[in-house]
Amino acid sequence: MRFQTELVPARLIRRYKRFLADCTLEDGREITAHCANPGSMMGLADPGTKVWLEPNDDPKKKLKFGLRLVDHENGHLTGVDTSLPNRVLRSALEQQQVAELSAYTHVQPEVKYGTNSRVDFLLKAQGLPDAYVEVKSVTLCRKPPLAEFPDSVTARGAKHMAELAEVARAGHRAVLLYLVQRTDCTCVDIAADIDPTYAAAHADATKAGVETMCIGTHITPTGITLAGPLALGHPPR
Repeated sequence: MRFQTELVPARLIRRYKRFLADCTLEDGREITAHCANPGSMMGLADPGTKVWLEPNDDPKKKLKFGLRLVDHENGHLTGVDTSLPNRVLRSALEQQQVAELSAYTHVQPEVKYGTNSRVDFLLKAQGLPDAYVEVKSVTLCRKPPLAEFPDSVTARGAKHMAELAEVARAGHRAVLLYLVQRTDCTCVDIAADIDPTYAAAHADATKAGVETMCIGTHITPTGITLAGPLALGHPPR
């Protein structure tokens, strides 16, 4: 997936009210960008951090920039827009590029299920059980190369685990897909110290038959594409 417009570099002044970020452009102008990330952005929102913004000229949008990437200035990037993983994954699913799900020929986004919820993707194919796929954007890394989820308490995430478990018990295929929007991680684990309730819900869902997949991404200021699978669990010592 390519960004719609060319990204521009900036420095973060502060991120606040979850969805706002004040930044300084290279020409010295201070602007406010939309930050499409409801999480804590732990480790990604320090003042002075180099970021990449996507400008827009949409008259319907009050903010003319969107915060898309954090540049760690060591050759690695993190995507902080939590809406992008579904766009990237939808294209990959429709092109049958995700090996474990490549047999499915029909992709439906945002399908109602559970209790007032929508699953990110419902996959169908003749002769196969329906596959309910819930996508989680992973951006937390406290100790490379380990990515972790969640970066803050997520009651919604625990609810999704319970609903996926019910789907699996009903005989369908239930998949939790962690899409890691970082280029410096090779494995993924649950941040149980941040949200023990979510960790317990994930364990219960796994026992019920919910599959967990972890996939990395290639990230540049041009765009984001899927990379290969990542391991689940801590790296070997």
